[in-house]
Amino acid sequence: MSSADFTPPDIHRRRFLKAAGVTVAAGSMWRLTPLAHAAEAGTPSADQVAMGKDSRLIVHNSRTVVLETPTPLLRGQDLTPKDRFFVRNNQLLDGAATVEPRSLEGWKVQIGGLVERPAVIDAADLRDMPQHEVKMVMQCSGNGRSYYGKYSVKTKGTQWQNGGMGQAVYRGVPLSAVMDKFGINPGAKATYLTANGVDEPSATAKRPDFEHSVPVDDALEYGILALEMNGEPLPAIHGGPVRFILPGYYGTMNVKWIGSLRFDAHETYNYNQIPRYRTPSRPIEAGTRIEYTFENSVPNWRQKVKSMFFGPLDGDKVRAGEVKVHGVAWNDGVVPVEAVLVSADKGATWQQAMLSRPDSPYAWYEWQGTVKLPAGSHELWVRAVDTLGRSQPIDGSIHWNPSGYEWFGVERIGVTAA
Repeated sequence: MSSADFTPPDIHRRRFLKAAGVTVAAGSMWRLTPLAHAAEAGTPSADQVAMGKDSRLIVHNSRTVVLETPTPLLRGQDLTPKDRFFVRNNQLLDGAATVEPRSLEGWKVQIGGLVERPAVIDAADLRDMPQHEVKMVMQCSGNGRSYYGKYSVKTKGTQWQNGGMGQAVYRGVPLSAVMDKFGINPGAKATYLTANGVDEPSATAKRPDFEHSVPVDDALEYGILALEMNGEPLPAIHGGPVRFILPGYYGTMNVKWIGSLRFDAHETYNYNQIPRYRTPSRPIEAGTRIEYTFENSVPNWRQKVKSMFFGPLDGDKVRAGEVKVHGVAWNDGVVPVEAVLVSADKGATWQQAMLSRPDSPYAWYEWQGTVKLPAGSHELWVRAVDTLGRSQPIDGSIHWNPSGYEWFGVERIGVTAA
């Protein structure tokens, strides 16, 4: 399929109805929700799952709302529009399945734990404080999970391809400024910040409420309480009215619908911090089970260096000869991405692409180059390297883990030149 002829994939109608909790039986239509009525009318699309979303997004989960952005919808714009931006929710706040904003009025954020003076702040007060902007890649730590199965052993979880990511500008108040304004001082033993949203697990989920811990030093130096995304009030589906943003970290650590921030001496023991959202400290054999402890694993914190093609795309047909290739690369923003390398002979040789440095260390770098392709089938590879020497492994499955987190192997696509 040519990427220019992109059409949205479908999910099976029966699968959707099951996800929506709908029992299909004669005479039962009067009980169906609007979402289920949409399913009855045809395959549900992203705009039926979350109001205002582009109907071409891939619906992975219609219950909590998990939507993937097909790669053709990512390219051609510096910032990913809100209607195309991926969504990954473990829990869904009532009324938040929309790109419309949610009111700040009456929204409270509790700050406590190991602090001298706990406080409950009125989020509306944040609007009157000096604002800070950060342009960054937001990426689900499960993005690319399907490639573990493609090259090794399939893992559990949503089988993302490359569309669990997007780029946006978030605007809000630095957490450190909030602490200063309200006179909240972390205690000497405060080593982690644990963020929790006001959303709650469903009655049938049988899981604890979602929260995550991050290093307190990073939270205070780089974290913001975001009120806007791409120049507009933060959409409800993306965590509005207040989201904790920590640039360079995987999306799961950027907790939505913030209701509390807790300073702790230890990472939270919450199920979503351990055993979920962790990878082994040392490589394990694909298919191996592991009982995670804090000592033998690491949380999904800083994003790995990564690159991908925006064109051509896997399966494309191109004209034989000089072929232009382009895409984006990024890392955790600690150091710059130094180079992007492209290979047309499965890694036997590499050529350096032209790289455009972004105006934010956390944004993606656009890259472009040219490869010479005679008529026939070819496999194109791309990998990025940053100034710490961190790069993408040729075989990304060496970092196989049971939940398929943090895929960052060399990106490979197949094209046909004619």
